[in-house]
Amino acid sequence: MNTKLTLTIEQEIIERAKNYAKEKNRSLSDIVENYLKMLTKEERKQKINQLSPIVKSLKGSFKMPRNMDYKKELADRLEKKYL
Repeated sequence: MNTKLTLTIEQEIIERAKNYAKEKNRSLSDIVENYLKMLTKEERKQKINQLSPIVKSLKGSFKMPRNMDYKKELADRLEKKYL
């Protein structure tokens, strides 16, 4: 659902942005919307990648062998537990 938004921006910047949009064959609204999507996506991505304090304190405390197959190890342990 699209909603109208009113912004206060310097006239010179608006004119330059309109010219840029015209050169790219896009609407100014589309450019602004995609820019805001990109900004909020990056912010969300950074929040997701942040570790909780507990996990951060445990990070590096366990050294796993390089050749360990995590999925196989998990399957083996679950098989032992439930079968």
